[in-house]
Amino acid sequence: MAVAAGALINLPAWATNWTAETVKHTPNFLSSGQGDLLGDIAETIIPATDTPGAKALNVHQFIQKVVADCYDSATQNNVRNGLTLVEEQAQKSFGKPFAQADSAQRMALLTQLSKSDDAAQKEFYSLVKGLTVRGYMNSEYVMTNLTHYQMIPGHYYGCVPVPTKAVSQTK
Repeated sequence: MAVAAGALINLPAWATNWTAETVKHTPNFLSSGQGDLLGDIAETIIPATDTPGAKALNVHQFIQKVVADCYDSATQNNVRNGLTLVEEQAQKSFGKPFAQADSAQRMALLTQLSKSDDAAQKEFYSLVKGLTVRGYMNSEYVMTNLTHYQMIPGHYYGCVPVPTKAVSQTK
């Protein structure tokens, strides 16, 4: 019992010393070029406007982390193959890499993937799009500046009128 109590007392001090270097790092399953391409795809899905885009909020790193930690190797391979396909399609269609294409060309290529007859291409696009939206909406910038998220317990309003409703009795 004393050991458990001691561990609980030291837990806050131990947790406050966590840094990016001390927390176990999962190696990326993508090369740096594929990671940059994933960032460009995420930026195409959610571009920068008067708010930062997906790439500025590092959503592509979120996608890599989630796919590496939460999905099986078949899905990881599908993501790798999908990124390779995007780059090949950009070279074939536009004669330049995806990163150098303009936004209309990028959107056309991603729309083509979403409407593809190949199930792997559709699965790749829907996974990347879904994780991009999830990562963007859960980013610190969006949560604090756009949705005005409050950490629990939030604000307590103790003096609020309670609506009363007449209770009818049935016989």
